[in-house]
Amino acid sequence: MYTLTYESKAKSNLSNEEIENILETARNFNSQNGITGCLIFYMDKFIQILEGPKNTVQELFDNIKKDSRHSKVKMFSEDEITERNFPDWGMAYYPMNEDSTGSAEFEQFKRNLLLLADLSKPTNVTSILFWKRMKFLISSPPEKV
Repeated sequence: MYTLTYESKAKSNLSNEEIENILETARNFNSQNGITGCLIFYMDKFIQILEGPKNTVQELFDNIKKDSRHSKVKMFSEDEITERNFPDWGMAYYPMNEDSTGSAEFEQFKRNLLLLADLSKPTNVTSILFWKRMKFLISSPPEKV
């Protein structure tokens, strides 16, 4: 089994509907192909970890790199693994708009992700780096456009 993690920048003005389409497509493909992991979309950035059969994960990542809904796709870790860190996971997503930043619900979403990172027990370097990068992303101030 194999895992990789990457990050990317969403195209400008990616709508909630487009994000939901990404999630639906990913969930369907992943369940049919033995892929697990976690996708986080936050402040126009994606960070994702994928786990599964090596060829399937690599082919999926090749398709992800070609997806026009984002750019600057950068893999930052990959590993051979013996067990999954995200066996039953889907996607972490909070529908963002201009009004959600600073809201109580939005802040709770961030706290929950940070708590989840602290409570997870990663078993390989790639999952450790995924959680560290997620914590950095969530803790960073929003970029000014």
